Amino acid sequence: MSPDVRGLRIGVLDGWFQDNAGPEALAAVAAVAAALAPETHVLPARFDAAEAVRAAAYLITNSESAAFHLERLRHRAAEFDPDTRDRFLAGALLPAAWVSRAQRVRHWGLHQALALFRSVDILIAAATPCPAPPGGSKLLRLAGRDLPLRPNLGLLAQPFSAIGLPVTTVPVFASGSLPIGVQIIAAPWREDQSLRVARFLEAAGVAVAHAPRPMTPAIPAPAQMATTLP
Repeated sequence: MSPDVRGLRIGVLDGWFQDNAGPEALAAVAAVAAALAPETHVLPARFDAAEAVRAAAYLITNSESAAFHLERLRHRAAEFDPDTRDRFLAGALLPAAWVSRAQRVRHWGLHQALALFRSVDILIAAATPCPAPPGGSKLLRLAGRDLPLRPNLGLLAQPFSAIGLPVTTVPVFASGSLPIGVQIIAAPWREDQSLRVARFLEAAGVAVAHAPRPMTPAIPAPAQMATTLP
């Protein structure tokens, strides 16, 4: 039996979340919205603080991760992956005033999100701008620009993780492509609503809990081996 989602107000995030999503991500969000539409109230929503909160989250994360690894950076820097080491070093050099302001922006962004939940129960948006890129990729093509992959693959999820909202991410498979996650974002302490929507999408066949197994060629049986001991 599908969970009851009737009457929930589903806000489909547009603006910055659509501008920074590729065609596969937009299609996944549209599929989720279409599946929910018969049972819920689907309407557009805009979180105008998202870009500022994401920038603040990046500064805070860099600063805190650099502080955590500071002793290792001092004595064992060569053991880090070069890209990771450079990001930690940059975080260690951030001015304290920048980090303090970033914390204030994060607090402001939380209040902006809480105001948004007065008119919706759930927000949905893509979790990443694109499906998983090939191993070794360095760049992400986004909105006509080539951007560094590592700092930008999670840009759509950072605004919500930074302010501590409960999020369930469901994998949506499109024919012939890798899955892409769709975030189901709930108000504080309303994980039940996020999980209920996720379970509904799973029951509807839009989101899958297990990836389909790839076809593997049959492995021929090994030649019979002698079992007589010398």
